[in-house]
Amino acid sequence: MSMARTEAQDSGARQGAGILESRLTRLGREEFARDVWGRTAVLTRGASDFSDVFSPGAVDELISRRGLRTPFLRVAKDGSTLPESSFTAPAGVGATVADQLDDTALWRAFEDGATLVLQALHRTWEPVAELVSALGTELGHPVQANAYITPPQNRGFDAHYDVHDVFVLQIAGSKRWVVHEPVVPDPLRDQPWTGHRAAVAERAAHVAPHLDTMLRPGDVLYLPRGWLHSARAQGEVSVHLTLGIHVRTRYALAEHLMRAALAELAADPSMRRSLPLGTDAPDVLTDLVRERLLAAVADADPAPLFHRAHRSGARPAPLGPLAQLAALHRLGPASPIRLREALAPRLDGARLFTRVGYLDLPADDVAPVARLLDGRVRTAGDLGLPLAGRLLRAGVLVPADR
Repeated sequence: MSMARTEAQDSGARQGAGILESRLTRLGREEFARDVWGRTAVLTRGASDFSDVFSPGAVDELISRRGLRTPFLRVAKDGSTLPESSFTAPAGVGATVADQLDDTALWRAFEDGATLVLQALHRTWEPVAELVSALGTELGHPVQANAYITPPQNRGFDAHYDVHDVFVLQIAGSKRWVVHEPVVPDPLRDQPWTGHRAAVAERAAHVAPHLDTMLRPGDVLYLPRGWLHSARAQGEVSVHLTLGIHVRTRYALAEHLMRAALAELAADPSMRRSLPLGTDAPDVLTDLVRERLLAAVADADPAPLFHRAHRSGARPAPLGPLAQLAALHRLGPASPIRLREALAPRLDGARLFTRVGYLDLPADDVAPVARLLDGRVRTAGDLGLPLAGRLLRAGVLVPADR
């Protein structure tokens, strides 16, 4: 039986609550982690009013006025993706861009029953970007966002599963969702549903669904990776957001551990030696290599690779170059500054790692930089003007309003 939450809630965010509780599930982070995360599908009725995040008007603006190019949009019909050439065209005089979205072609495809998929909305629509950034910080896993716009009585894709967890936020219209339990629990990124088509089709066609429900504006559906799902719009246009959580797994940690161990073995001249001439089977040396590999794994530190992967999994908050230059030019002791958001900062000794690179700090600068990591607004004088200027130039600090 699926979990569903139907308590009434004011459309505004609960003061002091995280994104999970205030906008998506009405569950606090610890409760969500204990009872739901990666375990089961959860439907939350009336979770929030998402009109401040996305809307049908936003769809029209993005398609007709923002000059988007592929791959920021794809088009699907009857379970298949249409070729990009069918909905793109040159941008016209003064812009030698041949693959901008053609709004007329898209209108014709949409009117003919195609689903429009606006991809990577966390890069193109600021309210979605802010929601994604906050959720990613709360979960500790990278998050991205797509929007699916489906005409009445149509579907975009057949039953399938994703290799990432998702939150489905119904924005406009209604859509019927049919959800089945996994055929491949917790699939890795290189284990897509296309490698299990027959099993997916068999379960979707012949096994009773775990959940068969209608999503309406404000409803939120959470699906762990691997859970089968298909959806069909009802009597009006459906718009929903999918927030994809690209989870970091134990397997990925094992990969980091092995890479660190192999790097240690690569520095050992005895392990770089050639096998004897005429060696058809490595049995004689396997025990020795296994022993050295196990010792290297025992000594390896996967943390640097783990943190590097975490930093590369998302982008920092936007930075305006003109505002940044103006802040640098007028920098004074009273200038308000703060740490750039979504930077994933980490101090390791005197080295500051962030999503925009790393900085080696003089010993006297380590303590003031450590204080910055709480994200509070400070003044350049608190840090010292030379350090504040260096961090502004590096894109680590940004100007702040008091």
